[in-house]
Amino acid sequence: MSYIAQSSYEVNALLNKLIPRQQVNSIYEIDLHALYEQGYRGIITDLDNTLVGAKAPLATPELMDWLKVVGQLGFQVVIVSNNQRHRVSKFAEPLSLPFIYRAKKPTSASFRKALQMMNLTARETMVIGDQMLTDVLGGNRMGLYTVLVRPISLADEGFFTKVNRRLEKAALSMMKR
Repeated sequence: MSYIAQSSYEVNALLNKLIPRQQVNSIYEIDLHALYEQGYRGIITDLDNTLVGAKAPLATPELMDWLKVVGQLGFQVVIVSNNQRHRVSKFAEPLSLPFIYRAKKPTSASFRKALQMMNLTARETMVIGDQMLTDVLGGNRMGLYTVLVRPISLADEGFFTKVNRRLEKAALSMMKR
């Protein structure tokens, strides 16, 4: 295989890792019943702009209702966030949700740790997040079912997330070609 063909193959393989299994406007559109019937038992979820806006300190009543349904169905949940401990713990602890902060997504370590915390396999677990370059790429690399949600509040995002959004746009443009 020529160098150009090899490079093209590698770019396509990487772009394929950015494609989520499911894309929805918000977590509230995810058919949890269907996923449970398919054997999924765990949810690894991002926090900022996935569950609440990036600057929302606590869960909304709507989110608390959703988490109640998640628990009643039998799902385990772990929040996996690249944010700092203070931000993630302040949000997760009142909900009694386990969490991993400074996760360094898309690296595999935090996803593996979340699977261990739930005592589940990749085939039993989904990842929900708002970023292709962190949540979807990390989840797909681990063989998890990936769900991409629309970000809740783009205006509240930090510098690095804004950079990621630009890279995501470029990747989407390349995928269309």
